[in-house]
Amino acid sequence: MSRAEQPQQVGTLHCLILPGWNNSGPTHWQGRWPVLHAEAARFTRVEQDDWHQPLRGDWMMRLDETLLAEVPLGAEPAVLVAHSLGCHLVAAWAAHSQLTGRVRAALLVAPPDLDGADAALTVPPQLHGWRRVVRQRLPFPALMLASDNDPYGTLVRSEGLAADWGADFASLGPAGHVNPDSGHGDWPEGWARFTHWLATLPATPPAV
Repeated sequence: MSRAEQPQQVGTLHCLILPGWNNSGPTHWQGRWPVLHAEAARFTRVEQDDWHQPLRGDWMMRLDETLLAEVPLGAEPAVLVAHSLGCHLVAAWAAHSQLTGRVRAALLVAPPDLDGADAALTVPPQLHGWRRVVRQRLPFPALMLASDNDPYGTLVRSEGLAADWGADFASLGPAGHVNPDSGHGDWPEGWARFTHWLATLPATPPAV
């Protein structure tokens, strides 16, 4: 059996959960995975002070603080597990932080389209501070999973973001916004894709 076919071999996997705007609740896959897969990985949710009026700089600072607290020097780097606006947090944070060495990889699920042609009319006022989307290539491997009927962004726009960020890309088909409303609670298929992909990555040095 090839290494890519052995998702159970996740080692000391530490996942930092990055919810999007308005947080993700206990029935969301970001809430279910820490319950279902506690034996395979350690999970830490990055808790923001304000989920409803998200300030990009504040969210970036909280991710830095969490990495400093949760991923000590010499530890296995963490994996960012982001949904929706959390994907844009990963990109904005990675372009400015000095702590990217503490991240092994990122899972990016259902990023919303914040700077498309109609974004000025469709993006809620609370998110206007995020509309200058960071498109710099990520300094670590990433996998983007996107839907072809996401109400917050088209598959083409998501694929363009993945190309800019240097992320591997896969379509989930008609999966909505990949949340409880679209039937993605436990989401075992997502966990399987994620862990299979991680198993294909080369070993990483300790966090710096």
